[in-house]
Parts: sequence; C-alpha cells; structure tokens
Amino acid sequence: MSAEGHTVGLLDADIYGPSQGLMMGIPSGTKPEISGEFFQPIVANKIQMMSMSFVTSDRTPAVWRGPMASGALQQLLTQTYWQNVEYLIVDMPPGTGDIQLTMAQNVPMSGALIVTTPQDIALLDARKAIEMFRKVEVPLLGIVENMSMHTCSECGHKEAIFGSGGGDSVASEYETKMLARLPLAMSIREQSDGGKPPVVSDPDGEIAHTFRDLARQIHEMIDGIQKATPTIKFISD
Repeated sequence: MSAEGHTVGLLDADIYGPSQGLMMGIPSGTKPEISGEFFQPIVANKIQMMSMSFVTSDRTPAVWRGPMASGALQQLLTQTYWQNVEYLIVDMPPGTGDIQLTMAQNVPMSGALIVTTPQDIALLDARKAIEMFRKVEVPLLGIVENMSMHTCSECGHKEAIFGSGGGDSVASEYETKMLARLPLAMSIREQSDGGKPPVVSDPDGEIAHTFRDLARQIHEMIDGIQKATPTIKFISD
C-alpha cells in the first residue's frame, strides 16, 4: 500500500506473540516516544507502526486473561498518534477470540482479508474467521493463500507441499475472490527475518509484484465500498 503511494499505519494486534518489530527491522529495545497520553508511532519503510513488542521486551510474555489483552489492544489503537493515515492495517492473531471481537465491536472496519494456507486444517480456521466477520457485519474482501507452491531452488520442480486448491474452494464457497497466492519461498523467510520485507528488499521481484497487485485490488474494493455507502446531508430551510 505504501509503495502504491498511500499513507499506511500498521497495528500489530497479536498481543501475545507480536512480531512486527522484527519483520520491519526495528532494533530490539526501541520504544515509542510519548506525547501526553499518546504514543508516537514507530516509523520504518515509510510505515507508521505500533505493537506490543515496542512497549515490552522481547522476552516478556503477556501472561494476561482476555479482558487485559483487549484493554491493551484498545490502548495501542486509540492512544497512538496516527498521522494522516489513509489505511490502518491490523494484523490479527489466529482465531476468533477477544482480540477479534474487540476490533469488530469498537472500530468501523472497511473489510477483512483472510490469509490461509491451502491445507484442510488451516481452512477450518479460515471458515470460522469468515463466519465471525459476517456475524459482526464486516465486509469480506477476499482470500490470500500463503505457502501456496514451493519451487525447488536446485531443479525448478514445483510442488504444492500443503495441498492445492484450498483457498479457491473457500473463495467459491463464500462467493468472494482469491486475491493472491504467495509461494513457500526461502527468500520471503530470509527477508522477513532480516527486517527487510520483499517489497523493500527486492521491489522489482516477482513476489513484490504479487504484494503490490494485492494492494491495488484492496484499494479498489475499499474505494468501491466507500463510494457505495450513502451519505446524509442536513439542509436547513
């Protein structure tokens, strides 16, 4: 989204296992500045970010019950000084628990993007997530299939290690779109662990193009949703 020219905020909603700092190359121990009651977002690669990993140490577990985690998420969301953000992307943890309900009930979300692997076990969770977002009336944007295909670096043989067609079956079942397929590639793992995601480290590569195409599709859909939303004008005679 940022590479497409939009101002982007990224909220790590995984309170128990935050990883945003590592994946975006933020040095361990980096803390946000505080202005009054607000956190200043950490900025990397032109993206404004906030995560539990910025307010706790890497080795400090969040041994909290659900309400405490929900409260921490609301604080990160509402007490971060997001600056002119067009898109606030929320990276949800797996499941359909307190974190997801907190977001759905307290924030007018434009849409939910479901990320899954092709295997049947992962698809069970994907379906539950879709059903949950339907119940709370959050539009379903589409499906992204991660670890879709592995290509051997030695011989070029392609193999669907986690199965094939899973994302397509869920998209068909719920009458939504399969938006992107991301490969099971060592380069993604290395670039993410190294704090330089593919769009940053290899902007002209095939994987970066897949991400950017996904971003363009999401932008078009959300723009369409917003234009379709009726507006109320007050006219005084």
